[in-house]
Amino acid sequence: MSNETKPYDYFDAVSRNIGWVTREEQVALRGKRVAIAGLGGVGGVHLLTLTRMGIGKFSLAEFDSFEVHNFNRQVGAMTSTVGRPKIDVLVEMAKDINPDLDIRTFPQGVNESNIESFLDGVDAYVDGIDYFAFDARRATYAACARKGIAATVAVPVGMGASAMTFLPGGMTFDDYFGMAGHPELEQAIRFLVGISPAMLQRTYVADPSTVNLAQRRGPSTPMACQLCSGIAVTEAVKILLGRGEIIAAPHGFHFDAYRNKYVKTWRPGGNRNPIQRLMLSIIRRQLKTMNPAGNT
Repeated sequence: MSNETKPYDYFDAVSRNIGWVTREEQVALRGKRVAIAGLGGVGGVHLLTLTRMGIGKFSLAEFDSFEVHNFNRQVGAMTSTVGRPKIDVLVEMAKDINPDLDIRTFPQGVNESNIESFLDGVDAYVDGIDYFAFDARRATYAACARKGIAATVAVPVGMGASAMTFLPGGMTFDDYFGMAGHPELEQAIRFLVGISPAMLQRTYVADPSTVNLAQRRGPSTPMACQLCSGIAVTEAVKILLGRGEIIAAPHGFHFDAYRNKYVKTWRPGGNRNPIQRLMLSIIRRQLKTMNPAGNT
């Protein structure tokens, strides 16, 4: 038997996708470009899962480097990658799966000066931005809305994931979350309650002192990040292929593996909805009770 490495063959590599997608659809996915801003807890695994799904082109933005505290949940975080730029590591990992990938990199992260180039020719956007980077997130979603690009977000919450998609012509990110003009702590609360209206995770926080939104700190699990990828990539594939129901704002959904619960949510008006306003008030009070010094 020859020990020579078999040359990479795209259709051999993705052959087990066929059946759930047709060969023609797989060819279409190969020609699609997906943008991902942020390659940390969810963004990194989004990239690798989309690559294994056969997406052939990416635009990637990330400015950070790997640290030891990333090990529990970030797919690119290993002893061999500490101190290395996340974008370099993840590009290497993706190209180790598909060496023919067409990847544009934005190592300064996404910002006002490069956002148009970042989204140029993009067929779908999948959000991987750090939870607390609200200015960058709002600007990216606003640009997607202007350019008619569907944008999907899946956020790790507890041992589960909450998700929704913002479609061209539909409800916008700013309309739904209503963050504009609020201080950072309030934006953090609005993002939390907006993305997970059911708040399934709030009943089993084992150590409340670890939740400190004012210090941009909170616990996160590897299971939740992996669940986010399965959800976000599935939504992206539906968008790219033009088939399957898209759960679009003000609709969303939350799956919590710890509580064995799945909930579809609908909040007309987003965080302006009376139910949301009540939940925002409850969460503000709960956060103060959990960690008075860090959540005021």
